[in-house]
Amino acid sequence: MSSISIIGTGNMARTIGARAVAGGNTVEIMGRDQSKATDLAKALGSGTKAGEWGTAPAGDIVIVALLHDGVVPVIARYGDSLAGKIIVDISNPFNSTFDGLAHREETSVAQEVAKAAPPSASVVKAFNTVFRHVLEKGRPDIFLAGDDAQAKATVEAFVESLGMRPLDVGGLKMAHWLEGAGVVTVGLANHGVGNLNFSLSITELPG
Repeated sequence: MSSISIIGTGNMARTIGARAVAGGNTVEIMGRDQSKATDLAKALGSGTKAGEWGTAPAGDIVIVALLHDGVVPVIARYGDSLAGKIIVDISNPFNSTFDGLAHREETSVAQEVAKAAPPSASVVKAFNTVFRHVLEKGRPDIFLAGDDAQAKATVEAFVESLGMRPLDVGGLKMAHWLEGAGVVTVGLANHGVGNLNFSLSITELPG
């Protein structure tokens, strides 16, 4: 099992934290509002602790569960305390109309995180193509991207502890396309599917 620190106290932090606890992982919650972090840690139970905002995360895997425009500044704020950590970016940088990405270059929040993080940290993009309530109630495929094979293997093991299937899409540059897939899920929710009760998945044909 893994040691996880979650930076954030919102719905995704709560959902991933609950699944992580249920999967037998050690969980720490960190938030700007210490009272919210403490309340969420108590709600998750099973020894979940509330860390102090800005101090070194206890977990080997640090999941940044924040809105996209807050991710890189927080990584810069934590600085060297993230050395040697696996940083998981779950954000979706949607534009104001939710039909494109907020950044216009072929980059991603995860790639910008890698620039801001200590050189010894490893960055993995994951969880961004799944709606929160599907993550909470279902067993969706979790697509992930990153340049460090060992870091991805560690995140894959964590995903499996949640009862879900991890699927590696390649290096960190593929995080840009995972963010694009996040846009596709919103388009499907608004048009082709017409609701939020689905997730993107892979169907393998027999031999």
